Amino acid sequence: MLVRVLVFAGIIAVAATQVPMLVNGLGNNSEKPASVEAVSLAPQKVELPASYGSVLLRADANGHYQGDFTINGRSVHGMIDTGATYVAINESTARSLGFSSLDLDYRYTAQTANGPSKVALVKLSRLEIGNIRVRDIDAVVSKDGALSTSTLIGMSFLKKLNSYGVQNGTMQLKQ
Repeated sequence: MLVRVLVFAGIIAVAATQVPMLVNGLGNNSEKPASVEAVSLAPQKVELPASYGSVLLRADANGHYQGDFTINGRSVHGMIDTGATYVAINESTARSLGFSSLDLDYRYTAQTANGPSKVALVKLSRLEIGNIRVRDIDAVVSKDGALSTSTLIGMSFLKKLNSYGVQNGTMQLKQ
């Protein structure tokens, strides 16, 4: 009985590999086979779907999650801050990203870990980390020295991701 089952399974496996060729061969035989085109194996720029992207960040000795980000095409080091409503950058970083003093209107007050601080609201064109790319992110600019670090990556970035979470000392960001 077992031998019959094994033989029958083998026949089905062989038939499964041959049936597609037989079905394709039943078409119009007068058609010429499709020509083969040369394909370049050189890397090409590919737009990835929005769902593509995952980055893992390990906690540092202080339990913070930090990484190298790209904001508007410029490299910056930033720290993830889930308690921050916005991405926050200092004035020097804002200037290096192309914001002038005319763009920076310090009319808003933000409550920071260091107390209230005057900030300017700006829009970042894009913020990237690894293979995650997010566009049109609200951010605030603080005067130099008002932030404990030059760049905090807050909820205005994180809420545009599909998910983020921490497990076993590693933060995972998913787009």
